[in-house]
Amino acid sequence: MTKPNIAATAAVLLVAGAFASEPAHWEYAGATGPAHWAELSPNYHACAGANQSPIDLAGMVDADLPPIRFDYSATGTEVVNNGHTIQVAFASGASIDLDGRTFALRQFHFHAPSENLIGGESFPMEAHLVHADSDGKLAVIAVMFSLGEANATLAEAWAKMPEAPGRSTLPTAISAADILPAVRDYYRFNGSLTTPPCSEGVRWLVMKQPVSISATQLQRFTRTIAPNNRPIQPLNARIVLR
Repeated sequence: MTKPNIAATAAVLLVAGAFASEPAHWEYAGATGPAHWAELSPNYHACAGANQSPIDLAGMVDADLPPIRFDYSATGTEVVNNGHTIQVAFASGASIDLDGRTFALRQFHFHAPSENLIGGESFPMEAHLVHADSDGKLAVIAVMFSLGEANATLAEAWAKMPEAPGRSTLPTAISAADILPAVRDYYRFNGSLTTPPCSEGVRWLVMKQPVSISATQLQRFTRTIAPNNRPIQPLNARIVLR
């Protein structure tokens, strides 16, 4: 994005991490890795900001967090390999209500291992469900995965996972509700996108309860996508609510 604004960020999030208008190439290691993102383009300046994600969720403060109101009636019909992650894209019709505003679900994608930590604990995988409101303000729901039984929703997506950058149509539409845990208590903090341009002002809602993924499903992802987790960022003056 040129001189990025939040509305433009919401639009390009339809392909998570692959910003077609950006000439600056970035990766998860080496000279174009996270330690250098802020240097790669003036548009990535926020990557050196004070309110970056991911974080280690620790020292939580008790708060009366209201339940998130989910309306995930629309389904995802396309799975995309954008070179940085695997994502399932959504058309209009799926949303959450938060802070008196409606945030439309744009897509969900995956990081392995997890980007956020909870009390210092890393998880094998983390899903990010990315939402935007009518002003382009963003809310991300994070879901952690623990090794265990095969995940039926992932089985549907993985069946059509492109092995190289590209996209494919899912034979069975996927509901984002099926990737959420049964108990939807959550932690909350303010942060950023975890990929360039690292725009801040993102509402982060991290589910407390993990969901299951089998070792075979995890291996399928990591064979296709190299480790794609940004290192933990300083918490600075932020607090984590629970």
